[in-house]
Amino acid sequence: MNRIVILLLVLPIFGWSQIKNKPGKEFPVGKAIDKIVIDGELTEQTWKVAEKGGDFFMSKPIDSIPPTNPTYFQLSFDEENLYVAYECIDDGKAPIVQSLRRDFEFQPNDNVGIYLNTYNDFTNGFYFNITPYGVQREGIMFNAGSTSNDYSSFWDNKWYSAVKRHNDRWIAEIAIPFKSIRYNLESWNFDVLRNDVERNQISSWIATPVQYLPAAFANSGKIIWQDELPKPGMNVSLIPYVTGKTAHDFETGEPTDNSSNVGLDAKVALTPSLNLDLTINPDFSNVEVDRQVINLTRFEFGFPERRQFFLENSDLFSGPGYPDTRVFFSRRIGLAVDTSDHIVKVPIQYGARISGKLGQKWRVGLMNMQTGEKKSIGLPSQNYSVAVVQRQVFSRSNLDVVFVNKESLGLGTYDTGKFYHESLIREITSGGKTDTTLNKFNRVVGADFNLFTKNNRWVGDMYYFHSIDAFDKDKAFSHGAFISYNTRNLTAYVGNQGVGKNYRADVGFTPGLNIYPGYYSTFTRIETPIYPKSGGVVSYRPATGYTFIMTPDGKVTDRTFSVDFGVTRKNTSGFGISFNRIYQVLTSDFSPVDDTDEDLYADLKEGQVFEWNEMVAGFNTDLRKLLNFNGGVRFGQFYNGHRTNIISSLAYRYQPFGSITVDVDYNYISLPAAYGKAKYLLVSPRVDLTFSDKLFLTTFVQYNDREDNVNLNARFQWRFKPASDFFVVYTENYLPEPFKSKNRALVLKLTYWFNL
Repeated sequence: MNRIVILLLVLPIFGWSQIKNKPGKEFPVGKAIDKIVIDGELTEQTWKVAEKGGDFFMSKPIDSIPPTNPTYFQLSFDEENLYVAYECIDDGKAPIVQSLRRDFEFQPNDNVGIYLNTYNDFTNGFYFNITPYGVQREGIMFNAGSTSNDYSSFWDNKWYSAVKRHNDRWIAEIAIPFKSIRYNLESWNFDVLRNDVERNQISSWIATPVQYLPAAFANSGKIIWQDELPKPGMNVSLIPYVTGKTAHDFETGEPTDNSSNVGLDAKVALTPSLNLDLTINPDFSNVEVDRQVINLTRFEFGFPERRQFFLENSDLFSGPGYPDTRVFFSRRIGLAVDTSDHIVKVPIQYGARISGKLGQKWRVGLMNMQTGEKKSIGLPSQNYSVAVVQRQVFSRSNLDVVFVNKESLGLGTYDTGKFYHESLIREITSGGKTDTTLNKFNRVVGADFNLFTKNNRWVGDMYYFHSIDAFDKDKAFSHGAFISYNTRNLTAYVGNQGVGKNYRADVGFTPGLNIYPGYYSTFTRIETPIYPKSGGVVSYRPATGYTFIMTPDGKVTDRTFSVDFGVTRKNTSGFGISFNRIYQVLTSDFSPVDDTDEDLYADLKEGQVFEWNEMVAGFNTDLRKLLNFNGGVRFGQFYNGHRTNIISSLAYRYQPFGSITVDVDYNYISLPAAYGKAKYLLVSPRVDLTFSDKLFLTTFVQYNDREDNVNLNARFQWRFKPASDFFVVYTENYLPEPFKSKNRALVLKLTYWFNL
């Protein structure tokens, strides 16, 4: 009898623990009934009566059980803020975090966060995360958050938080000003995620299958407002800055540059979901430096955008096309390549951008930027305009119509005695004669259709673009189509693209056109993950892929076949191995070995055919440990020789006050004697110190023997008020041998965020 009673008592508890909140689950949110003080205490009467969300379910590493530690949340609002309260149960152990730095990485840090689709379009939104130490992370989401590339933590805005830690839980309380986000006045979609690093458990309020990201809006709940949201009145934010700079270039011998500068950014909410961004004389000296790479391919490497002005609603502008056929690439504005292939800054004089929603189904993006002259590289002042109109179709898909324009101002008749940047020069061959003239403008117009099914199982893209300039009228197209299918035990995709030989997107990203005279390509991949029901392995991932590229005349120039296998363990460690069979026909002369003396090594010649095999293997240790390592090796044939590439990253975490990381990328290339040998080494130690959640110091050194350069970048940041900062940035470049300074600069920058 006693056993029956116990069973009857346990069964409801067991059944309740297995509840999975399904997508679309409604969550009522009412207006605060008293003043909420952000102190992490939750003593207000509002929290005593507000709906409490719970029943979180694990998404990673498995999706079949609830998490070990429960999580609860509550929501409320007043005329100014959206409030979120969290109660995160734990066992009292010290939380695992990398440091106290803002905008932390999600995976290696204990944190909880809310993900808001404030437009109710299942496509774009915002996220706000916080760690047990009270460290903030905010960002933007696009393309429904379907992949890790659809999240950007470089976006910055004003919000408030407080955390209190107890023996068996930690409590977090946050306030998100309505002025900091764009939204409609009706229902929102949302989810709440928690990352418990010690147990390697990522759980969410809405249960999400393991093959999908738990923050993706395809698996989200719905906020039902019990009271009317505030209608924004005047919503204007002004962010002025002032800088002081001293710089000296020892190579040119020019006098020391002691200067100061002022500028202004502004955000104006035209409607609750449509924003106007303005910038006058912007300064990006505080933006973190790019991580250097050793690029042994024939293609340009695309670095990510980190500048604040370009980030919000960036998917509208930068989304159309494939990653290697983007019609708009914001790093083309304000940055250019000099004759030595080094990136130099081009002054931006002003910019304006309108982006956001027009009604339920429409989004719009309009941008105009003006850059100044850069005489040292032969670049005149230029004007850039971008216009995108997006219409949502079906449940989550959308159609974009795009127009991009670049005008080079002040260009007269071409004079061979003048120096112009290579992007302006156009060579026209007719009747066996080649004439050089200037490309005064470049325009691209087209459309892009993105498919996202309601359950995220099918994702696709189809686009067509046409470029317009003063010269070529035909074969100036770019098109592509792509479809993927994603289930628990199968991920498969296939796609193709074509680019005409006269297509030119000066403000876009099309590295293939520097290699091929127009091309067509096809790519496919099949992955069949296996999830064991027991043991220490989370998943096995066998996969295979195939890609080929051919020129317009039907000649195959590139072909790659790959087979790979990966293992992910429950303790966060893992390893993988891949075999690649590569075939290439060179479309132009090329040398994998840098050659400062043109007579020293021979080039591989246009038309030569190469076929080789390579192996790639990599592994990582338990990422939760204070000391962890990940690395890999690539070895095998390489054109008509051999290549060995070793990469490694060793990191030590002195939590919560910082970390030390040393990255190494080593390449050894051995070709036949006539073609040369080379060793390339890139060593990048980084020290990240966080004295508090408002004081940060990062020192980043990059030694690159291929560039014969040592770069030092030290960046101190004091966030003295929300979204207001004081920066001290020191940069110096050295010659490795002898160790001698090339140039150095010290910048002081102060920014302040005013809400009017």
